[in-house]
Amino acid sequence: MRSSPRRDGPRSCDTGLVDGWHRAGDDGAVRDDQSIRWLDGSGREHRVRWRSESGGPPPQQVLVADDRMNADTAFRLACEGTSLLWHGDFHNARQLLSAMARRVDRKPPKRGASPQQSFRLHRQAQSRRARILGMLLLPVEAGHVIPLRRAPDVRLACEQAYGPCREPYVVSLRELQGVLGAGEWRRKGVHVPALGASVVPHYGVFSPVRGEYVGLVAEAPLPSRDTVSAFDIGTGTGVLAAVLARRGVRPVVATDLDPRALACARENIDRLGVSATVRIRQADLFPEGRASLVVCNPPWLPGRARTPLERAVYDPGSRMLHGFLDGLSGHLEPGGEGWLIISDLAERLGLRAPTELTDLFGRAGLTVAGRLDARPLHPRAHDPADPLHEARKAEVTSLWRLTAG
Repeated sequence: MRSSPRRDGPRSCDTGLVDGWHRAGDDGAVRDDQSIRWLDGSGREHRVRWRSESGGPPPQQVLVADDRMNADTAFRLACEGTSLLWHGDFHNARQLLSAMARRVDRKPPKRGASPQQSFRLHRQAQSRRARILGMLLLPVEAGHVIPLRRAPDVRLACEQAYGPCREPYVVSLRELQGVLGAGEWRRKGVHVPALGASVVPHYGVFSPVRGEYVGLVAEAPLPSRDTVSAFDIGTGTGVLAAVLARRGVRPVVATDLDPRALACARENIDRLGVSATVRIRQADLFPEGRASLVVCNPPWLPGRARTPLERAVYDPGSRMLHGFLDGLSGHLEPGGEGWLIISDLAERLGLRAPTELTDLFGRAGLTVAGRLDARPLHPRAHDPADPLHEARKAEVTSLWRLTAG
């Protein structure tokens, strides 16, 4: 969707704007389909780059707001489709976003709904929440500097997430909070008991905070071969490849399509001291050749991902699951095994038929050699206030040991 200026649309409650920002027509550096436009109090049109990791189009209705904006007005404007470009105190913007979130979350979940209805309503509520809270925007200058009072130093976190920045841009405060949170995860790391060490997730790469699936890979019996080689399909942070390497599997070829995941995996494999064993490759599912063990932890829920991070959870049409199962036989050495790590949450939510998974095994010519199960440990599985609590508390994560023929 292209964004075009509307003289009766963008408005301002504050004539002050960030110095050095492009006005429309200053140069050709900012393309229309990447830019956000607004009018200041004197009627001058401004234009800068629009940044959205979810691929959302630039807002068309923009109001420049400051500390005089109250939460009720901000919430009403956001619900009506007006974005607020903040030009006040940074901490006041954070408080305003929290107040808007409380207003979004007032509606309680529907009682008596089926698991499938609960999931559909939950996704709708998530989408509405993201849309409304994404309306509060921040200006960012070249070099990832926020030109607002009491603004934190976000340069390192933004550089890690976005790369170098040579021009100003506008981003939603909600997305920036995600970038800063990812920066903290990257600084602290995530301790993985199966490794006895920490893994460092990058922005947009799924963090291995759900340790049960990692534990299954650490405990499952390896194929009974003198030499075990492995493929790790969709490696993400590289955590499963590192676990296999620590178990003596060599070589391990870890694949992913996402450049961020590949960079993240390389960093973790180097930090964990297994780079001599693990090779990182960019590939859509399988690398060339065969291995005695092929491991895949695909997204667990069929559905559309709205953000890059959700691609680790939602898989439209279960593309990755189908691709792994359909191609597994052609990449296994004789006597080898494929390990599919997947939760049954989709079945419990009515998103996948109870026998669909085993039917897929049969159609792909695969036989189940064994199965290991684990119960979830994450907090939402034990939170009665979670709208999907009943399904989450009964969820089982399984490692299916599959053989060809």
